[in-house]
Amino acid sequence: MNNSLVLTVSGMILITALSTTAFTAVSAGQATAKANQVRVKYVPPKNPEHQQIYEFLKERQSLEQLQEFLSPFRLQWPLDITLTGCDGEPDAMYDDDEITICYEYIEELQKYMPAETTPAGINPVDTLIGPFVDTVLHEFAHALFDYADIPVLGREEDAADQVSAYIYLQLGRDEARRLITGTVYAYMLEVQDTDPPDMEEYADEHGTSEQRAINLSCMAYGADPKLFKDIVIRVGVPQYRIDICKEEFELISFAFQKLIAPHIDPELAKKVYDRSWLPDKNFNLPNSTR
Repeated sequence: MNNSLVLTVSGMILITALSTTAFTAVSAGQATAKANQVRVKYVPPKNPEHQQIYEFLKERQSLEQLQEFLSPFRLQWPLDITLTGCDGEPDAMYDDDEITICYEYIEELQKYMPAETTPAGINPVDTLIGPFVDTVLHEFAHALFDYADIPVLGREEDAADQVSAYIYLQLGRDEARRLITGTVYAYMLEVQDTDPPDMEEYADEHGTSEQRAINLSCMAYGADPKLFKDIVIRVGVPQYRIDICKEEFELISFAFQKLIAPHIDPELAKKVYDRSWLPDKNFNLPNSTR
């Protein structure tokens, strides 16, 4: 047997061994994964200005609702969602088995809530609920990639955006529209309130606000052209991109079904998602938190 053939056979044996080991490890991991692995925690704020936010969200059991919403996902070990102060940084993040939601982030969303329904018909509460839910699900997607060893092609931040949007596009048409319009509103507000992006922003692992608004609008339109036609027009999505939005959504849907769906308890999902999740459109936050 010549050397090249020996190397080829040896390589095939090695690949087979590694593949078998990997399959065994994945199977064992999947066997231990289970639903209801999300835990929540409210950390009392150090900043007195955040006390009203803390009391309001805790009274409404906002984190508990997120906990229930995410309960059908099978995870190999517990994931914490924590509401806490972040030393003035308006942010949300996933790291070390924990999603952190900063009081400062919620405070910033409240600051930009319109006083009344916008000319486009977006209710004030949806401009807070939309980006809040989108952000939490975005961070949860990062956790899911980590927990389930889900492969990601392209930028992970883009994949997390797609997983987040795909999840709430599966809700009822009214709730999906409210979440999409509220999130797009927040992105477009960022566009209006900031200078044009520079090279550093283009190089960021996240897309620019303009790109994320266009991508989200296109994904929503691809899922339901009639329901979201006005949004792609309002955002200014070019017609050539609109023409391929359905194909984009179908690719994302295929990937979700292949990579994410196996980690969801289908029976629990039916029970959890077969109800309304969002507050009434006329719901208002107390003045003390606005």
